[in-house]
Amino acid sequence: MKVFKFGGASVKDENAVRNVSRILQLYKGEKIIVIFSAMGKITNALEEVAQFFWSKNSVAFLEKIQEIKDFHYLLIDELFSSNTDKIKAILQTEFLKLVNSLDKTHRKSYDFEYAQIVSLGEILSTKIIAEFLKLEGLNSNWADARKLIRTNHNYREAEIDWKRTENLIQENFLPDFQSYDIQITQGFIGHTSDKFSTTLGREGSDFTAGIFAFCTNAESVTIWKDVPGMLNADPKFFKNTIKLDQISFREAIELSYYGASVIHPKTIKPLQNKKIPLYVKSFINPEAKGTVIQSASEFDHLIPSFIFKFKQVLISFTPKDFSFIVEENLSDIFNRLSRANAKINLMQNSALSFSVLLDEEKIDLPQLLELFENQYRVKFNQNLELVTIRHYDQKTLDLVTENKEVFLEQKTREMARFVLKPLS
Repeated sequence: MKVFKFGGASVKDENAVRNVSRILQLYKGEKIIVIFSAMGKITNALEEVAQFFWSKNSVAFLEKIQEIKDFHYLLIDELFSSNTDKIKAILQTEFLKLVNSLDKTHRKSYDFEYAQIVSLGEILSTKIIAEFLKLEGLNSNWADARKLIRTNHNYREAEIDWKRTENLIQENFLPDFQSYDIQITQGFIGHTSDKFSTTLGREGSDFTAGIFAFCTNAESVTIWKDVPGMLNADPKFFKNTIKLDQISFREAIELSYYGASVIHPKTIKPLQNKKIPLYVKSFINPEAKGTVIQSASEFDHLIPSFIFKFKQVLISFTPKDFSFIVEENLSDIFNRLSRANAKINLMQNSALSFSVLLDEEKIDLPQLLELFENQYRVKFNQNLELVTIRHYDQKTLDLVTENKEVFLEQKTREMARFVLKPLS
């Protein structure tokens, strides 16, 4: 059994959905679990719906729902030559539930309401795709991930109840493969013990593929992307990228931890635990080899990989009494950073100061500085870049630091990290 995952870009319009069908035809007769994201930018649109719902902006709420509805209905008209009313009626039921939710007199937390609304994107996409694949002659079935993936009540970053999820999948999902070759379900979403929807965090559809693979002991997972595989750098920021043909689970975890965007960080661990290989392949050129992520590590060091983070701010804290930076100071600094919801990308200390690098767009800088002003002298530099290089050599170090001012650098045997600013 294989697990495939198709993201929003791979099902963004009529041609994209037809392309998914062509890819699945290449595997006709095999048992495949297919995980789909919401189509195109629908998750973003539903996030707006959630905001309008919470602010009780009924006009904008209804207008945005109509926009989402029109998008899906147009796609149905393009994909199906007949029975469009039947398929639209299936979706209309979901839209009516959403519209009627506006009349709720008691609203729970924003995160709860967000999950109930935004999870609809994957339901809509899979309802349409399931009907289309049947029309294309594929022996397929639709399954509801909201009845299979059990989570806690952390509605926007839900944690998996692995034992219960494995039982649900094996009891209520796997037996259907006796009748069907393909089972279609949703990424990104799950459910609580009291049957409310949860979400697994943005880009959580990759994680869903890992969950289903783990719980079914699948032979492999394939994530279909608009790139030929895992590249050693983001082509938007780096020229002459190189495809990584094969890397280890450990290397993939390191790359994802430091910000590589191809694979969701949570995806890899369940696959590593059962040694299930993960393929990253192109839905544009589906018969090309792509990248395989597996246990062996002998290829990891062959090609340097680059991870870029922009709009960084470097902040340095020095105690006003010029005391040494010791455990007591560090504990206090971390507590204050936590109060500001600051996520650290890099940190370094000297005898008298402690420095952290943060995403400037994810913090309220004036508020954060105010938290420290009573006991610390604070200096900061804005508009910086963080470059992380795995398996560096001198040539790559020279390349990334050329015409850049180096504010901070860290090196280990396998990795170099630089905080940089372009020279004017």
